[in-house]
Amino acid sequence: MASTTSAPARASARTALLIALCGFASLSCGDAVVKSMAGEWPAPAVSALRYTFGTAGLALLVTLRQGQSGFVLPRPALQFGRGVAVSVATLCFFGGVMVMPLADATAIQFTSPIMTALLAPLVLGERTTRATWLATLLAFVGVLVVLRPNLYELGAVALFPIGAAFGMSWLMMFNRKAAGDAPMLTMQLLLAAMATPLLIAAAFLLARSGLVSIPAPSLAVVGKCLAVACFATLGHALIFAAVERADASVVAPMTYVQLLVAAALGWIAFGDAPDATGFGGAALIIGGGLLLWRAQRVKDLGEATS
Repeated sequence: MASTTSAPARASARTALLIALCGFASLSCGDAVVKSMAGEWPAPAVSALRYTFGTAGLALLVTLRQGQSGFVLPRPALQFGRGVAVSVATLCFFGGVMVMPLADATAIQFTSPIMTALLAPLVLGERTTRATWLATLLAFVGVLVVLRPNLYELGAVALFPIGAAFGMSWLMMFNRKAAGDAPMLTMQLLLAAMATPLLIAAAFLLARSGLVSIPAPSLAVVGKCLAVACFATLGHALIFAAVERADASVVAPMTYVQLLVAAALGWIAFGDAPDATGFGGAALIIGGGLLLWRAQRVKDLGEATS
């Protein structure tokens, strides 16, 4: 009897993992398109146009699936905080992707769950565990290993992915606070709608200050920004669909597929051949993330059985 009931569950988990794999791979494809625009259009402008397209597309989806009831604004201050966090993450990550190997930028961004675990006691009142400190140490060493050559060659801009991870960690915490405020699709729309004007303003101010030059985009650049928005929307939709079929704790480790796809795309499309240093640093960051995930899963199982 047990085997017959567990078989569908195992099949559902395998399906969820496959869907999640495709979702995380889609995100890396979008990042590769961003990198292809290096030298064609600056990161702030790419970020603003990508989110403009994303907001328009999500608004259409909400209209088709939920109608007028999907356009709500629960806790505006919290939604604004989500928009600020994702704007910082996007600006920094796109900037990092354009100046350093795709795999390195992606690996460093994976420190965001560990930053979240460190900041959660201050923001959410959660307790910092021994596993969190050990994971933080591993990830910190991994970041130093990954950045060592890039800091020498690129200077401070190589720190952009750390800023992206910091922004993503705040987004994770704000998302926890906002959980259940609205349906998933509406929450995605609110995030994009809050981020879009912030990113447009950032691009405008940076252009006015002379820090970046933003010429009119070519049709190719516009098409690439649209592709980035589509890859991101598809990726997040697939990841959500995976979590509907299996626990988030089962799906979570699949996020590291994003790093493997980024490394492959960086090598094939941009000639950034993986080296021992980059892989070693990425392995430490992944090790820290998996240690944190395992500790959290053990905690959740303990709470469920108590």
